[in-house]
Amino acid sequence: MGERTNMKKMIWIILLIVISMSFIQIVHAQDPARKLARGIANILTGWIELPKNIYDTTVEENVLVGVTLGTVKGVGMATIRTSAGVYEIITFPFPVPDYYTPVLEPEFVFSN
Repeated sequence: MGERTNMKKMIWIILLIVISMSFIQIVHAQDPARKLARGIANILTGWIELPKNIYDTTVEENVLVGVTLGTVKGVGMATIRTSAGVYEIITFPFPVPDYYTPVLEPEFVFSN
């Protein structure tokens, strides 16, 4: 009797592994959970756009342009990224835009 229950357990384990393996392709796709996580991340890290844009503009141009134009760009992008995060949290159950694609590119503040 004990051997039979062990066999049933093994069959269930194998079945669960096969089923979970079939979902591997879906894991990396855009879905509501990813949209929610992206929204939370963008709300929490939106402010990083300010120093990032100051630095990027300084590297591309010079210090004076980085401090002035970089600050303006940073404040604007911080507002946009944080607002996009709020939007994605509110709308995460719905496939808007199509297939839960990101509202902003890059998807996260640290993405290239």
